[in-house]
Amino acid sequence: MPDIHNPTAPVRTAHAGVRGFRADALYFDAQGQAQLQTDALLVVGPDPRGVAACEVVLALGAWADVAPLYPDVPVVHYPDRWLAPGFVDMHSHYPQLDVIGSPAPGLLPWLEQYTFPAEARFADAQWAGERAAFFVRELCRHGITTSLAFATSHVASVDALFGAARARGMRVITGKCLQDQHSPDGVRDQTEQSLQDTESLIHRWHGVGRLGYAITPRFVPTSSAAQLAGAGELASQYPDVWVQSHVAENADEIAWVAQMFPTARSYLAVYNQFGLLRKRSVYAHCIHFDAPDRDLMTATGAAAAICPTSNAFLGSGFFDFTASQGHAMAMGLASDVGGGTSMNVFRTMRAAYETARVGLASQGRAAATLSPGYLWWLHTAGAAQALDLEGVVGNLAVGCEADFVVINPSATPMLARKAQVCETLDEQLFAMIVLGDDRLIEHSHVALPTMPSSNQQTT
Repeated sequence: MPDIHNPTAPVRTAHAGVRGFRADALYFDAQGQAQLQTDALLVVGPDPRGVAACEVVLALGAWADVAPLYPDVPVVHYPDRWLAPGFVDMHSHYPQLDVIGSPAPGLLPWLEQYTFPAEARFADAQWAGERAAFFVRELCRHGITTSLAFATSHVASVDALFGAARARGMRVITGKCLQDQHSPDGVRDQTEQSLQDTESLIHRWHGVGRLGYAITPRFVPTSSAAQLAGAGELASQYPDVWVQSHVAENADEIAWVAQMFPTARSYLAVYNQFGLLRKRSVYAHCIHFDAPDRDLMTATGAAAAICPTSNAFLGSGFFDFTASQGHAMAMGLASDVGGGTSMNVFRTMRAAYETARVGLASQGRAAATLSPGYLWWLHTAGAAQALDLEGVVGNLAVGCEADFVVINPSATPMLARKAQVCETLDEQLFAMIVLGDDRLIEHSHVALPTMPSSNQQTT
């Protein structure tokens, strides 16, 4: 992880493209521990390494130490506010915003009754474009500046989200859903065409600005062996793209996979069989894992996207933080809208805390207690690390892309009252987790482009 401070920075006598922001600043040190620098100066500007095509963090430290190094830099002052890393959402479904809160007895009926009919409409480019624009606005409103999201099986849905994200300069990773079987008309695709479309979309979008492509089999039951094999071949051919799917979410789903692949050791092992477990592979849920599954995730470099609100809402189960913390498995938090009930990052962190304590305790097992700083890390720097973007997003370290949020710790009467009695950083972070919502996010700053052709907008 890059250094947070940059005490050896030369004195700046000009500020071409360099800007400063003054407030208290939350960041994560090299050990992943949350730290708060009071009265800090965050300096951002063009990447002196010439690597990033957007603003990066040039310095962060106490105002008294950093300001003299940048005497001519314009500074925006946010009194009584915090600057914090933009949040990273490791798993969501942008076409499912309209099905949030739809009642169903479980995952599979929910897909059939609500999700597939809603997703079928994304064949219409205008329909997809309107919802993609709303989705990225909601991401920013909730302080999420990096998102790994599912599109639908329609090319138009992928183009729509990438277009909307590029217009705002956001770091968004998405891909066309692959599902050539056990899916209704309107969302079921054709095997060969789906793979050809995936490769074409990789060439069209991956690496454009801050965009990334994810090869996206929906989950094992909805992809034929031929489609999974083709997806694995693409994952091998394009190692810098991501892979995303679902695994071990629901008991009925797991039984279905076992019927389809009776010789596979586990649901997760099926993905490994087809070459879909590797670094930059992200699997949502990972609830019903055993120790060999966790070992396999660790050995391959694949990451778990933990979805606490959807796991509870659909009655799928509880992610086992106690067992997972004993492994080096990469993981981070995710909203999983629309099975997830909110894009509110504070609700996601609170749900993770509650399910970590209650889920295992209900089984008579010792339960993990997640510290407030660790929960924030799982939704920022930890999630970035799991996405293989450590040192790129999720922190205010020197060299990171300049995505950050302005937080008002006293955004509501209850938060203001609680802030008066908080004595430690953990107490303040926990108060925001328990009491917070989107009102805490006063502003989301998405790194401005430093290349004229990137056609990006501030938020």
